[in-house]
Amino acid sequence: MILAFDTYYYTDKAKTVGLQFEYWNDSKESKVFEETLTNLNDYVSGEFYKRELPCILSLLKKIDLNNCEAIIIDGFVVLDDNNRLGLGGYLYHELNCKIPIIGVAKNDFSRIENHKVKIFRGNSKKPLYITTKGIDLKLASEKITNMSGEYRIPELLKKADSIGRK
Repeated sequence: MILAFDTYYYTDKAKTVGLQFEYWNDSKESKVFEETLTNLNDYVSGEFYKRELPCILSLLKKIDLNNCEAIIIDGFVVLDDNNRLGLGGYLYHELNCKIPIIGVAKNDFSRIENHKVKIFRGNSKKPLYITTKGIDLKLASEKITNMSGEYRIPELLKKADSIGRK
């Protein structure tokens, strides 16, 4: 199984969505996990993980991870070429470095030259930025490139975002 997570923030709460699917080219999820939390940490520039990581970890408690091939997050796994951790890197360590994490970011604010890959999907001229821990970066980029959907954002990642906004 593969899991894709996204968290949407409201004024006083956050809704985290996890989509489970079985194969990289699936167009439909096999399960949807959702949880809304309050009492969130404030957003601190450069420390986004402190706000979103507790949301993902809380939802992960509801999921059997024994057969998890990888987890996809909306954001960066590493933030620079010195391996300064982003949200995905902290998640990887929280999971005892046992489940590969793939970060798919829509905007490039990082200072990474060597540890990210830009991919283009569909006819988009705007890339997605891929970073990883526990899986080869080139392999992860190919998997995200080949995910279902004809547009920039893979179909299931877009769906996770959409469910979070509802």
